[in-house]
Amino acid sequence: MNTPIYDFVQNYCESNAVRLHMPGHKGVAGPLGVEPSDITEIEGADVLSRACGIIAESEANAGTLFGCRTLYSTEGSSLCVRAMVFLLKKIAIHKGREPRILAARNMHRSFLDAVAALDVAVDWIMPLAGDPYERCDITGEELAQILSDCRDDDRMPTAVFVTSPDYLGHTLDIAELAEVCHSRGCYLAVDNAHGAYRKFLAESEHPMDFGADLCCDSAHKTLPVLTGGAYLHISRNTDPFFTEYAGQAMALFATTSPSYLVLQSLDLCNAYLEECGAAFEKAACRTDRLKGVLTDLGYRTCGEERLKITLASGSCFADGRFLATRLRERGIYVEYADDNHVVMMVSVNTSEDDFNAVEKALRELADPSVKADESENEDAGAFAVAGDADVSDAAKGRSSERIPAPGFVLTPAEAILAESEYVDAAQCIGRVLAEPIVSMPPCVPLYMCGEVLGENAVRFIEGRVRVVKEPVRRTHR
Repeated sequence: MNTPIYDFVQNYCESNAVRLHMPGHKGVAGPLGVEPSDITEIEGADVLSRACGIIAESEANAGTLFGCRTLYSTEGSSLCVRAMVFLLKKIAIHKGREPRILAARNMHRSFLDAVAALDVAVDWIMPLAGDPYERCDITGEELAQILSDCRDDDRMPTAVFVTSPDYLGHTLDIAELAEVCHSRGCYLAVDNAHGAYRKFLAESEHPMDFGADLCCDSAHKTLPVLTGGAYLHISRNTDPFFTEYAGQAMALFATTSPSYLVLQSLDLCNAYLEECGAAFEKAACRTDRLKGVLTDLGYRTCGEERLKITLASGSCFADGRFLATRLRERGIYVEYADDNHVVMMVSVNTSEDDFNAVEKALRELADPSVKADESENEDAGAFAVAGDADVSDAAKGRSSERIPAPGFVLTPAEAILAESEYVDAAQCIGRVLAEPIVSMPPCVPLYMCGEVLGENAVRFIEGRVRVVKEPVRRTHR
């Protein structure tokens, strides 16, 4: 597969041209060493926001690999999520419908930012009682009932928006969800930021192959791509309206100075995927073997994602942050750790020595005195997400009941635009959040702007909180 962006930049570097354009380093090799390849949108380099040359050619190559229409982002999946929300609002208006999205609560912050900026109505699918806030399971049967209720309440959404895989590695049955959505006149959009590689397993597990209409992938998370490289995918079987306005959607939120280092990385990745796609199944099988070893040692893993190892507390360790610290002392840096989880991400570039080092360290750190309670949820340590919905520390078993929806009294747009002030966490009860409370990572809002903070909130937040100035009467239990 050709690499038009990379080839253009390399030819330009070799031409020894006088660079009377941005950026200011003028291609002179500096401390980073990559300056000569860092260019801007000069003649012949195409324009990302309206690609019709080498970028369009490279995007077409990516689309051939993924089996859909694909656009590049140099600003991660965050840009793609905002673009998807824009497209879903635009098509609703085009069809004379109220723009409304039914979204799983474990959305990335960029989704909340987008619905606030675009003032899109959202109804939330709440997590199951006992699950951590990063997780929000939903089956086709449950979705069908929720959509039926939405229709009865005259709140039928334009689309359903879900995250799969989530930050902890859990996945949803996208094919089942897509069938339910399409049978009821809805679109399905999927945040697949952590799952770009799933297209290249022995059997594809990518949302585009399971019926999603729109999807984003963070290429940089699991493919050999520089940070910021991502894809917006549009199904070939969905409404062509999305393809017509996709460029506009991306340009609305994107920088006018995209990184050509990231674009070259995406371009070169196409050639890698065509030639070395089998490497992902090999890496997944190696990860499967390590998970098996860790299970035998007494660790408890959770999630179905094959290039992610998520360990749950109560299985050889009691505190995820402490375990991560001990691993870091051995030169092993994990993706994420909280009280209840340690998340490790591997890729095709994780060497055999790396796998062996992780196994050796976790063998040494396995604490036989920590016994897993079989009655506990595999994810351990769940808590209420919002409002006064309280899930006790003991209630860690999985439930078929969902956490009650919080008391939203303002839309995200109204809350963000309202006059606000900072108050101490202890004084925020009964107040309306003016900005989301987000832990970074995983960048999933723990509490969302526009909702009333209940008594349970002080258990999970500290410091100062921005709230709407005018106190709002609590409207929920």
